[in-house]
Amino acid sequence: MSFLQQATLFLAAAVVAVPLFKRLGLGSVLGYLTAGILIGPWSLGFITDVDSILHLSELGVVLLLFVIGLELQPRRLWELRRAVFGLGGAQVGLTGSLLMLVAFFCGVGFKNALVAGLGLALSSTAFALQLLAEKNQLSTAHGRSAFAILLFQDLAVIPLLALLPLLGAEQGDAQPHSWLPFIKAVIAFIGVILAGRYLLRPIFRVIAATHITELFTATVLLVVLGTALLMYSIGLSMALGSFMAGVLLADSEYRHAIEADIEPFKGLLMGLFFIAVGMSVNLGLLVEKWPIVLALVIGLVLIKWAALYGLGRFSGHPDKAARTLGVTLCQGGEFAFVLFGVASGVQALEPDLAQLLILVVSISMALTPLVVLVNEKVLDPLLNREETRPFDTIEGENPKVVIAGFGRFGQIIARILRAKRIAFTALDASSEHVDFVRKFGNKIYYGDASRLDLLHAAGLEKAQILVIAVDKPEVSLKIAQTVQQHFPHIQLFVRAYDRLHVYKLYNLGIREVKRETFHSSLEMAGDVLKALGLNFSARTQALETFRKHDEALIEDMYPHQNDLSQLASRAKQAVTELENLFDREESQ
Repeated sequence: MSFLQQATLFLAAAVVAVPLFKRLGLGSVLGYLTAGILIGPWSLGFITDVDSILHLSELGVVLLLFVIGLELQPRRLWELRRAVFGLGGAQVGLTGSLLMLVAFFCGVGFKNALVAGLGLALSSTAFALQLLAEKNQLSTAHGRSAFAILLFQDLAVIPLLALLPLLGAEQGDAQPHSWLPFIKAVIAFIGVILAGRYLLRPIFRVIAATHITELFTATVLLVVLGTALLMYSIGLSMALGSFMAGVLLADSEYRHAIEADIEPFKGLLMGLFFIAVGMSVNLGLLVEKWPIVLALVIGLVLIKWAALYGLGRFSGHPDKAARTLGVTLCQGGEFAFVLFGVASGVQALEPDLAQLLILVVSISMALTPLVVLVNEKVLDPLLNREETRPFDTIEGENPKVVIAGFGRFGQIIARILRAKRIAFTALDASSEHVDFVRKFGNKIYYGDASRLDLLHAAGLEKAQILVIAVDKPEVSLKIAQTVQQHFPHIQLFVRAYDRLHVYKLYNLGIREVKRETFHSSLEMAGDVLKALGLNFSARTQALETFRKHDEALIEDMYPHQNDLSQLASRAKQAVTELENLFDREESQ
């Protein structure tokens, strides 16, 4: 089959499988894997040369690590050093030791057990980060811990690759060259850092001055692939090289342009990587030794989950976050393919065992989306410790203001009140978020502000104002109704999600309502008008005209809140009205 035919087949399989699996709520990763299994050599057999496809698709992981590096500035990387080397090092050490001991007691030789344990301790950067990104969990506590662990694992690939030839060689042959891999690594790191600091930015400055978009994109790809190739040529990880290049460009003024240019290539190659992993699943070996393979996959997932869960709890994560960390990283990783392949080549791992372990890793990766889905749909509702954790005890509070919801909106209000020395009590219904913001010195209590007993404990009967700044409109309305019924003297200030939320608050008689993005959007619109050359008077008048018109429009449309056709018709009229207002102002 020609390259063009293969490319067409890959695209067709992805276009069919991925939307279907997304529609079913199973995620795009499982869709790519299923597509790979179907077109691979062990199913329909459309494509048989899996190794070449897998090598090409590894560029997706390379580009993924480069984009991650772009988002991680050197200063931020230094701040994460404890999580990376502490939590990440503990994960690799603990998980690797457990897996090695299990393999050793199952009759595998010490050398083979050591290589198997270290290789299986690594998780899939591609799978884990893709799943976390799809679910918007990269900024959560378990998302940050997962990233730190994955980063350490990528760094650990260097000494692991250097260790394999020593394990495979005779002791007499290994000694003269035992330090050579480490010397190469140090030289490569220094070279990449110096090139990134003194060459990359001037090069991008020159290329950007040409204003040729495709040349800029070509330069970005050259930097990524060149750095990865340099690392690969000395026996190190291509992904680690591209990650370093990304970190060195994270502070550059071209960071966002580079990320935008690389994103389409990264997405396509990541999809190709997942398809290639699906193709590499040896269904023949699975059929032949399915009891052994099934036991190994279950054992791998359970051991890694238990180790990660324990480390998560030890690090202070709540039960749900630690459990999610475990299911996110419980699979084997793509670097295991590299390690086991190299180990087999240098006789540090038996070839038959290497093939079996590669199958186990592939299946564990394929099962990861399903494990995550079971955790979300079954275990979370069944073992939801958020609800069983007792609310914080609130004693002696005598606030003027109570803040319900301590996210970005509520925290800004709290900072101003604190600076003015105005007493307030803050509540939030997420124990994970409460534990996190307390680390920054915030005084906040875990509790559901819609519960009457908690509002009494927070001292609401002695307060003057309740600020409702929760994210969910339905929770906001429930809190407002409870307060109006039991604390009629309290003045309510409510964060609104959108116009429909505003109307529902109006129905309760609440008029101190602020749409969460309205004023910040107005402020940015003013900055845009300023950049376009409008003077202070003109842009101030334009923003004030828009604000008054929009607020009047909300009042005008309020009686028709349940009539969608009337709302749509009135919105179209409002556009013309606003244009006419601006025209009259300009003519005057």
